[in-house]
Amino acid sequence: MNAGTPPPVPHRILPVLVLAQLAGTSTWFAVNAVMPELQAAFGWAASSVGTLTSAVQLGFIIGALVFALLSIADRFSTRRVFLICSLAQAVCTIAAMATAESFAALCVWRFLTGFFLAGIYPVGMKIAAQWFPKGLGNALGLLVGALVIGSAFPHALRAMSVGWPWHSVFYGVAAIATSAGLLLYLLIPEPPVRAARASGLQLRALWAVSGDVKVRASVLGYFGHMWELYTFWVLMPMILATHLSDPTQISWSAFVALGIGALGCAGGGWVATRLGSAPVAGVQLAISGLCCFIAPWALGAPTLLFAAWLLIWGITISGDSPQFSALTASNAPPALVGSVLTLTNSIGFAISIVSIQLFVWLAQQFPLATLIPWLGIGPALGVWALMPLLRTKRST
Repeated sequence: MNAGTPPPVPHRILPVLVLAQLAGTSTWFAVNAVMPELQAAFGWAASSVGTLTSAVQLGFIIGALVFALLSIADRFSTRRVFLICSLAQAVCTIAAMATAESFAALCVWRFLTGFFLAGIYPVGMKIAAQWFPKGLGNALGLLVGALVIGSAFPHALRAMSVGWPWHSVFYGVAAIATSAGLLLYLLIPEPPVRAARASGLQLRALWAVSGDVKVRASVLGYFGHMWELYTFWVLMPMILATHLSDPTQISWSAFVALGIGALGCAGGGWVATRLGSAPVAGVQLAISGLCCFIAPWALGAPTLLFAAWLLIWGITISGDSPQFSALTASNAPPALVGSVLTLTNSIGFAISIVSIQLFVWLAQQFPLATLIPWLGIGPALGVWALMPLLRTKRST
């Protein structure tokens, strides 16, 4: 081996990192998986699912900004940060279960869960960048795919624990989150070369977003994607209830329809290495938007066509996520990449809060067949915003 050549990356690093990311993000929708039981037990309004989900989103926004402002992942070992945040969100999950009779307390604990998720998802990406400075695109697709499956996993846990009290889902998710931190900390060593320290969150990154055509295109496309993504996740049990009545079937179907997005992430990453990220993101965003617009027909279609519609929607609605990150990272000024991604993600999650609150409230007033097509506005505007990148021969 030549002097200065980094040692080969152990084969276990990427599988362990993907598995830890999957387990670490399992807390994201833990409450959503048992909302029918919670509403029956405590008499909450149907719209409470939107408020609780938005609390997690808001916590993630604040956490991402705090972590970036304090350069937490640059000043401290990323392995330790991941471990501490995994343990902290497990504690928040148990505390949420213990105080679930108080809606206000549950909102606080879900907010704190979102805050510590900012030490899981972005920090996992940071660890991947430390170990795989080359070929990060493939690792990114696998990690986002792991996040998709992890976020959907509480629905599978609820299906597997049918007949047990709803508390079992919280215990299971807390245990899985704890294992995520321990798994990564014990099996992944410190990277051979630490990434250079960043200087914290730089607000001048906003000028890079507004002033550069390529960065603006990928960021606005991502915003359209975020208008649709998390609202789709929240509405999924309601959508499935139009064809299914058994709670166990709804839980398993929700896990499959949401978790299948991992195929879009991994497959999209593979195709992007050949065609570029912009075409992959644009095509997936356009297909997911089309799924929104045909909802009035699909909701009333025979079960097989209904299932095919949901699976296609599930694959494409998540599959463009890593490509938007790759586009923004590759087009932003090198010194501002971290800040641009942090600010972009924060604004995107803020958009998701608005969308979740609006559509969950409207779902109590209007049928889903009337409502869901309006989700397609985000993807439609996103594809239009991506046009400067789609016109190029190959965008990475």
